[in-house]
Order: sequence, then C-alpha cells, then structure tokens
Amino acid sequence: MSDAEHIRTAFDRVANAISRRPSVGQGTGVSITRVANGLRCESREGPWQVVTDMPDNAGGSGAGPTPGVFGRAALGSCLAMGITMYAAKLGIAIETLEVEIQADYDDGAMYGVSDSPPGYTEVRYAVRIESTADEDAILHMLDEADRHSPYLDVFQRAQACRRSVQINRIAER
Repeated sequence: MSDAEHIRTAFDRVANAISRRPSVGQGTGVSITRVANGLRCESREGPWQVVTDMPDNAGGSGAGPTPGVFGRAALGSCLAMGITMYAAKLGIAIETLEVEIQADYDDGAMYGVSDSPPGYTEVRYAVRIESTADEDAILHMLDEADRHSPYLDVFQRAQACRRSVQINRIAER
C-alpha cells in the first residue's frame, strides 16, 4: 500500500467513525510545562517531551528552541500534514511539498518597551508543491486543506484562554 493509499484509508476510516459518533473526535489535549533551570522549560504530553529555552543573550542558556520555533513549526507541520491528507483524499499525487512560515514580531513588547502586541503582527505561509495534477485541482485541494486546518484556525481565530492558579505556600528557610 502506498503512503497516499494508507493516508486516504485512515482519513476515510476516522472521518466515518467521527461522523457516526462525534464524541470520538472530541477531547482535551493536556501538556505540563515545568521550569527546569533558568528559563529552560521541559514540556510533557503523553510519551513526548520537548525542551524550550531562550538564547543566552535573552537570559536563557540556548538549551532548546524558543517557544516561537515550536509555534511556527506547529503551524507549518499542521498545514503540510493537512495538505498531504487532502491530496490523498482527493487523489492528487504530490511529488514534493514544503510549507514556509514567516512571522513578524516585535520583541520590545515582550520586554514592556514597545506598544506593539507581544504576539505576531502578521503571519504568512508559502506552499511549494510539485505535482502532475491540474492547477485548479491543486488550488481546490489547498482551499479544502486550509479550511480544515486546526492550527491555521488557532492562528486566525481568537481563542478563549482562562487562567487558574494554585499557590502552595512554603515556610521560609
């Protein structure tokens, strides 16, 4: 079975299961991040662990990529996977696929010395595809993939964020 056939079969199976029982597709992702040393953080979710840090010149030790690297990678990989899934679903052969994420920012906002928002001011993505398929079919497939992309939605639509706090007082040493 080719990669495209495997992806199409899995796509159809999961879509069918969710359409019959929508609760199958609903859940809550939970990751826990702990400051390990200085600004170095270790984030865990299930069997996965990733390390983030800031560069030395920003007070970190450069032990891992910044959170921004993971944010951009999350968007880029989600778009690339979605495009690959929709290409398989629609029978469009892709020889190569690359998604480039460009995100403009002003770090002055993070340090409280700029009036810019602390997040990105603009995000752009470029899709580079090699395929024998018709251009109109490829553009239709890209529109479908974009319309169903979870992280494109996260980047485009404001999310409700709620904070809870638990403070455990400890005795002074």
